[in-house]
Amino acid sequence: MKNAVGREIPEEILKLTGKDIFRGSFAKDSMVYQKATHKAKANVSPRQSKLVGSIEEVLKKCGIHDGMTLGFHHHFREGDYVVNMVMEAVHNLGIKDITICASSLGKAQEPIVPYIEDGTITNIQSSGVRGAIGEAISNGKLKGLAIMRSHGGRVRAIESGETHIDISFIGAPTCDEFGNCRAVGGKSDCGVLSYSMVDAQYADYVVAVTDTLVPFPNIPASISMIDVDYVVVVDAIGDPAKIATGPAKPTTDQRKILMAKYTTEFLIHTPWYKEGFTYQTGAGGASLASTGILAEHMREDNIHMGLALGGITKTMCDMLDEGLIDKIIDAQVFDTGAIESIKRCPDRHIEISTSEYADPFNKGAFVNNLDFVILASLEIDTHFNCNVVVGSDGVVNGAQGGHPDTAAGAKCTIVIAPLLQGRIPAICTECTTITTPGETVDVVITDYGIAINPKRQDIIDAMKGVDLPFRTIEELRDMAYKIAGKPDPVQFGDRIVGIIEARDGSIIDVVRQVKDAEI
Repeated sequence: MKNAVGREIPEEILKLTGKDIFRGSFAKDSMVYQKATHKAKANVSPRQSKLVGSIEEVLKKCGIHDGMTLGFHHHFREGDYVVNMVMEAVHNLGIKDITICASSLGKAQEPIVPYIEDGTITNIQSSGVRGAIGEAISNGKLKGLAIMRSHGGRVRAIESGETHIDISFIGAPTCDEFGNCRAVGGKSDCGVLSYSMVDAQYADYVVAVTDTLVPFPNIPASISMIDVDYVVVVDAIGDPAKIATGPAKPTTDQRKILMAKYTTEFLIHTPWYKEGFTYQTGAGGASLASTGILAEHMREDNIHMGLALGGITKTMCDMLDEGLIDKIIDAQVFDTGAIESIKRCPDRHIEISTSEYADPFNKGAFVNNLDFVILASLEIDTHFNCNVVVGSDGVVNGAQGGHPDTAAGAKCTIVIAPLLQGRIPAICTECTTITTPGETVDVVITDYGIAINPKRQDIIDAMKGVDLPFRTIEELRDMAYKIAGKPDPVQFGDRIVGIIEARDGSIIDVVRQVKDAEI
């Protein structure tokens, strides 16, 4: 069946997953659904310590068995130790057919690849899959299916019961013996625990893993003791040098600086650039540079940002300190500056759950109140569809993250990409894989020009007389092909190794095994 972005979704994958084809970004607006429930163990006797001596012991207490789904968060990013230590214990117990439901997986979790190969792990559900794990999926080593969701989509899947987590492991920088978890105050601070909040509420068993046990009560808690079954103390939950890598450095890449200038000049000529506007951007070089240039305009124009949202860097925190931003709403921190900021001013730099951030099925996500979001993309096609998951070689090596969520919610969605990614055209006729539908993308900004989605006549009208290099998306595509040539399509095999979910749980695209890996 062909979906709303023109992708053919095989009937067998619809039957296997029980899912529908993607029918549009807002097709399920006002849908009524029953929220999921979970098993819970009563803890009636007073002052029962929840401390357990080891990961293996806690797995046994939670009744670990074949076929379970385990939940993890990625707030420690490349410094995470928790996934590996848990999966090593699972493997040593001889458990098989595990589904990992993680907010993201990357280089830090590469030691689990042998567990994919031997059948300990047979299914993966995640926003991002990078490095050797992505290669294992694309090469057909995962026996089941990889389901890739946006951050909001993961929450939706758990809250609606589509995904049921049997045991969730929450890496907690600080925790008391009764399970009150905070993201600060320890030796491995990560700033917020937003991704874990839905796991804590919906998993049958919740295990806090900490390397800093503190006196009771550890409050205000990101994760309350009312949702935590057990606490395990380990030597280290992560590498602080990789959890918080320091402030992002300003880019010296002239292409990125040019795109940043185009982005800011474009933004300030839209109708939404006014007192109290809301804004989200990423931590990439061009995005950081554009935020810095935007701050200069805000000072000159005496305009203040009402709300900064999303993954937060020191750049945003400096603007908060200066008074250019009224509040930061944080679902993930990206550097030490952001971690220190949330410690220093919790009344203005505020931790939220990922459900509050981006769940499409709740009653009011923050992304729906964005004026601007600035995003990156590996590929953008002539229908403005974006690919942020599959590389030009056909291998899974990226993350949806909040890309589809913010694109759908913002009044003005700006995607920044160089015309060429290396020698590969970033603007193309057809994306290798679609992760964000073009109907939610308003503007594409490259180092060779700016394309506005023809569906946004209001933005086109606002840009009349603005001195910027406007082009059609087809003109940008043609320029890219003229410079680098039209790339040969990636050769895929027949086997479907993964699906790309739209925010609402429908299938927007499938991922096939790379041809060379077929047996």
